[in-house]
Amino acid sequence: MTDPVHDPSAATPESPVDRADPVAVWRRAAPDAVLLDGFHALKHAVRFGAEVLVAVTADRAAALALADELAADVRDALAALLTEVPHATYASLVPRPHPTAVAALAVRPDRAGNLAKLAHAPRTAPVVVLDQPRNLGNAGAVVRLAAGFGATGVVTTGTLDPWHPTVVRGGAGLHFATAVERLTVGELPPGPLFALDPEGEDIRSLTLPDDALLAFGSERTGLTTELRARADHLVALPMRPQVSSYNLATSVAMTLYHWSVTGGASA
Repeated sequence: MTDPVHDPSAATPESPVDRADPVAVWRRAAPDAVLLDGFHALKHAVRFGAEVLVAVTADRAAALALADELAADVRDALAALLTEVPHATYASLVPRPHPTAVAALAVRPDRAGNLAKLAHAPRTAPVVVLDQPRNLGNAGAVVRLAAGFGATGVVTTGTLDPWHPTVVRGGAGLHFATAVERLTVGELPPGPLFALDPEGEDIRSLTLPDDALLAFGSERTGLTTELRARADHLVALPMRPQVSSYNLATSVAMTLYHWSVTGGASA
């Protein structure tokens, strides 16, 4: 059986054959590109304007059936991008095969552009700051939350790369729907900094402004001394006595929800 990737006769209006071998394109682009792991990551990236360099799937018909069901708005764009390759070829391109057997590479958004969005005044939505996070999956979940609430962006401090493939996978490709960057505490964008801390003022007594920086420490060690010193306000989430902490993504969700219902820009 002829491999459709290399067979020009396989081309149809629904399945255009690129002159370039998509596997060769992948190998060249992979070192500098963002891995979009799975159908939903590709769907969101396309929906929010990502420049997709190459997209492959081990089952094109199944991927487009998902598009018909879940992403009709970008179905045609996905059809133009996706090339079917043998499953073994697909699996060789990704760290861990996704159940949807879809993967793509995209250009990372320009850092200068992201920094301009983060610093723009007046901001109409907060910036989420993760102070030295440790868990890649939790960071991805926070990006997904921030995109869902329309936050201006997500900033991490410390060594974790917020564009690591595991973070992008956890964020379902929604890095392209908000500004995601790694900065030092001294480089944080302007705005009043509300840092979550058990010793802070009950969040239910506060209104969080649209231009706020909402900072969250790691689940294990909390806020760093440097960020705590930079904070304008310490804020506490309601919590039953003897419960030690919330999951990071849960804390972010509670805080963004409070912002949204007490005067957030979308209210």
